Amino acid sequence: MNVAEAVGRALARLGADTVFGVVGSGNFHVTNALVANGARFVAARHEGGAATMADAYARVSGGLGVVTVHQGPGLTNAVTGIAEAAKSGTPLLVVAGETAAAAVRSNFRIDQAAIAAAVGAVPERVHSPQTALDDVARACRTAVAERRTVLLGLPLDVQGAAFPDEESRRSAARPAGYRPRPAGAPPVPVPPLVAVTRLADALQAARREVFVAGRSARLSGAREPLAGLAERCGALPATSAVARGLFAGDPFALDVSGGFATPAAAELIRGADLIVAWGCSLTMWTTRHGALIGPDARVVQVDVDARALGAHRPVDLGLIGDAAETARAVLAELESRGHRATGHRTPETAERLAREGRWRDVPYEEYPDAKDGGGPRIDPRTLTIALDDLLPRERTVAVDSGNFMGYPAMFLDVPDGDGLVFTQAFQSVGLGLATAIGAAVARPDRLTVAALGDGGALMSVAELETAVRLGLGLLVVVYDDEAYGAEVHHFGPGGHPLDTVTFPPADLAAIGRGFGCAAATVRRREDLAAVADWLAGPRDRPMVVDAKVARGRPAWWLAEAFRGH
Repeated sequence: MNVAEAVGRALARLGADTVFGVVGSGNFHVTNALVANGARFVAARHEGGAATMADAYARVSGGLGVVTVHQGPGLTNAVTGIAEAAKSGTPLLVVAGETAAAAVRSNFRIDQAAIAAAVGAVPERVHSPQTALDDVARACRTAVAERRTVLLGLPLDVQGAAFPDEESRRSAARPAGYRPRPAGAPPVPVPPLVAVTRLADALQAARREVFVAGRSARLSGAREPLAGLAERCGALPATSAVARGLFAGDPFALDVSGGFATPAAAELIRGADLIVAWGCSLTMWTTRHGALIGPDARVVQVDVDARALGAHRPVDLGLIGDAAETARAVLAELESRGHRATGHRTPETAERLAREGRWRDVPYEEYPDAKDGGGPRIDPRTLTIALDDLLPRERTVAVDSGNFMGYPAMFLDVPDGDGLVFTQAFQSVGLGLATAIGAAVARPDRLTVAALGDGGALMSVAELETAVRLGLGLLVVVYDDEAYGAEVHHFGPGGHPLDTVTFPPADLAAIGRGFGCAAATVRRREDLAAVADWLAGPRDRPMVVDAKVARGRPAWWLAEAFRGH
């Protein structure tokens, strides 16, 4: 057995049950070893797609994401997906070939560790045959326990070396007095009693509390303890965009805070006298550049990462702790005091949220059809509401970046906190299709919807072949405005030329059929009958919907978004 085979076997035993990638000579043997030891390998058509698929798989499955790539260009092709995963705190292991130390003239030689560090990933390496298993275990532990994206470099000379037997490996790798680092995840942090008491005091003094739960709250399984705490103290729960659906079904839930907030939610958040962020970093997106935080509101932040506290805005109280465990501790403290309050949770608030709590409940005038020789164009809100009515409730929605993205992110309901996969930490266009494929592999029991703009769809179009090859019943909805719409609507009013960001019409339905997908062009609500037919079954191949959307107006959230540029 050589080191590549030993590493593949070890990774499979450590939880690499599904692996995405593109195979070249530098990762050929380790990938085959993974498969030989029971891992499922999903071949993508581009390393960038593979990295994003593995990222989405980890987010939806709750486990370790693994992607395997060739050295040099295989890694650089994957960098955008790696950066997104690193910024999102995804436990992702990037297994990459690496040039041998002596191959100083190799055309594949780059400083791979520096590239990883530059985008926020943790560089690791298999250093020698004797340390190989410890190196692999360390990389996996960092990824899972610390929720980091880790690059594990596999130098070619080390890969090809003979793997030593167990006794010689141990004696060479572990000097006298060596003690292995304990296995398992680190203990869940809970704030000290004095901090729990101070948060309980703040909740008891407040009259109009709002909770905003973020990514870390979703990952810690905080829905039930947060819902119980909100009910006891009278708080209204909301989420950041990435945690949307966490409080689905709660009649007092405000859905998303920030640029995507409905008018009713924005008013209620702005009127809060206490805002508690649970595993949420309170970025400009979540607070509308601070406009959703009233001038007299106190702000409390709870996060497992001390660096997140006050990172984007000052807070009155910061607690280092797991969102779920902290909520349980504060709830117990309030129960011991006998405190219970109504706060915002009144029948009037529930009635208002029932009427106005979703974007589809907000009245709108349809955008003009803007007939342009190709026929009418459908309002993206009308399109998305009609899709929401057609699709089964059990769904996963994966959204790319662009002017269109608020429509699927907010007009398509999701069943729970795992229902929206929002790869937006790096704000890269072109990740949505690969995100949807990774999510669909993780949750084949749910319909997965890929919501893309035409720009992102054409950037990633090669992965349609991957979806067809896997037989995924994936619905790919392209909001086709024949442009990079965000730039059109941001720069157009200033009189700037737009030739660089607008394009001639493309028949995306025909392109989808060319890859083997079912497809339809949608210009009117009635055209969605083709989607209804596909949904009826057997859904053994993806369907591409080329939705020719009205393009005369920017998305409602765009002006807020561009204030940050």
